[in-house]
Amino acid sequence: MITRRRFLESASAAGVLWAISGRAARADAPAMTRETRDAMTPDQALDALVQGNARFVGGGMRPRDLMAQVRATATGQYPFAAVLDCMDSRVPPEIVFDQGIGDVFIVRVAGNFVDVDLLGSLEFATKVSGAKLVVVLGHTDCGAIKGACDDVQLGNLTATLSHIAPAVYAVPDTDGGRSSKNKAFVQKVAEANVRLNVKAIGERSAVMRELVDAKQLRVVGAMYDLATGKVTFSG
Repeated sequence: MITRRRFLESASAAGVLWAISGRAARADAPAMTRETRDAMTPDQALDALVQGNARFVGGGMRPRDLMAQVRATATGQYPFAAVLDCMDSRVPPEIVFDQGIGDVFIVRVAGNFVDVDLLGSLEFATKVSGAKLVVVLGHTDCGAIKGACDDVQLGNLTATLSHIAPAVYAVPDTDGGRSSKNKAFVQKVAEANVRLNVKAIGERSAVMRELVDAKQLRVVGAMYDLATGKVTFSG
């Protein structure tokens, strides 16, 4: 039987928990400002994504009032990073890096490769808008990589997958064959594709190369694990 005293103690404890949770709910991550972004170094920008992914994997993502961020960014945006990502629906960069509206530019294409249009988008993100970091983000079990491994021919997709072919050629023969049925081969091609496109950004974009040389920008590769949610960075 619950006594009056125990009831009051329980009610008091519940009130404290409600107040704490209320304060936590109000401690929303703010939208990125020009001052905050400009004060970041490229290394700090990378660390922000590393920490964000750790929060995502650990289930401790920061609370965000997304509509407040919509209002805060309505007249301007100041993303600190740009992510060149595959179009796979299971790899949403803002979520896996625990970022909000206005924090990161996202450039998406099947197979996360660069061509002249995507390089132009990244040049806008960095030189014009001030992002301090570019991440080429591949992922495990990638359908576009599998299609390139199998030399799929299908309408305009044929031309799309041709951009991934250099990564297929770059991987030596692997036990199990050179098709999408060989998971180890597919993984090696995905990793090679990331490396080659990180390199291509430096070689094909004088704009971003100058920013890197001036220590105003970093370009790195990364792989996302569909099974764990973890991002592993390289370069």
